Amino acid sequence: MLEKFMKTALRTALSFLGLTLIAAASPVLAQSTYPTKPIRLIVPFAPGGVTDTSGRLIAEQLSRRIGQSIIVENKAGASGNIGAAMVANSEPDGYTLVLGFDGTIVINPHVFTSMPLDTLKDLTPIGKIGETILILLAYPKFEAQTLQEVIDLSKQPGKVINFGSSGVASPQHIAVELLNQRTGSKLVHVPYKGGGQAMIDVQAGVIPLVFTAVAGGLPHVKSGRLKAIAVSSEKRASSLPDVPTFIESGIKDFVASGWVGIFAPTKVPRPVIDYLNKELNAVLSAPEVIARLNTLGIEASPGTPEKFSQEIAADFKRYGDVIKAAGIKAE
Repeated sequence: MLEKFMKTALRTALSFLGLTLIAAASPVLAQSTYPTKPIRLIVPFAPGGVTDTSGRLIAEQLSRRIGQSIIVENKAGASGNIGAAMVANSEPDGYTLVLGFDGTIVINPHVFTSMPLDTLKDLTPIGKIGETILILLAYPKFEAQTLQEVIDLSKQPGKVINFGSSGVASPQHIAVELLNQRTGSKLVHVPYKGGGQAMIDVQAGVIPLVFTAVAGGLPHVKSGRLKAIAVSSEKRASSLPDVPTFIESGIKDFVASGWVGIFAPTKVPRPVIDYLNKELNAVLSAPEVIARLNTLGIEASPGTPEKFSQEIAADFKRYGDVIKAAGIKAE
């Protein structure tokens, strides 16, 4: 009887030990076996823009490293909300990801009266691809030559200085509203449905200023069709090293770069997040990828998910305060 009891107890102990070892090893197993099939990367915008192009570049390079296809799918609509919500509601297994940019993640929640997801709770960052450098450009004959001259001119009684952007509540719009609130400048927003027509109008002198991504403005600056005033990034753009930053132009601690990164549904296992972050950082450290991103006006920014999360939280609050003060709502 005692012998039978001892055998039963031993089997129970070994079974418990086995289950414990399996549970402890499961993160390792998850990481070592992932990915076993193609991954979908949802780009929540139409094909052809800078965000889409950067996503396709990263998908191509990341696919080579992980040995699985990464299929890019464009799901445009509601300033990125539709594609982001689609991923947030997908199976949290690491096989459906979304390309997120600051407009969708930290601006949309403050300007849309109804959101199909909570961007901070329903998505988790894998890593930041890079910073999108923004630049203030002027019609070549516009009288101001520096950012401070633009600010001073806008404050003159009866003077109306318009600036164009790609639309209401775009990152460019929010950045100039931040400038107005920080400096007392009175630049007036003229929203366009996309940046293309704004670029055409500023070259024709219809509006004096446009705030846009460096990638879109670079050819026009190089050709002399537009005049570069300043970039709002922390450091000068490598593609336009002679153009000063807003900080260098006298606006203390003013940084208003855009960013783009990769996100997953929140319940994706942590080993999968860590694996993808490690591989993404390896891609972003490759000289050829850095060079290709630079042509898009994006400065590669490898880093941890935690650091990216902190930046997102800070931007969420900062832009939320600007939007509330300016009373901006999505059209």
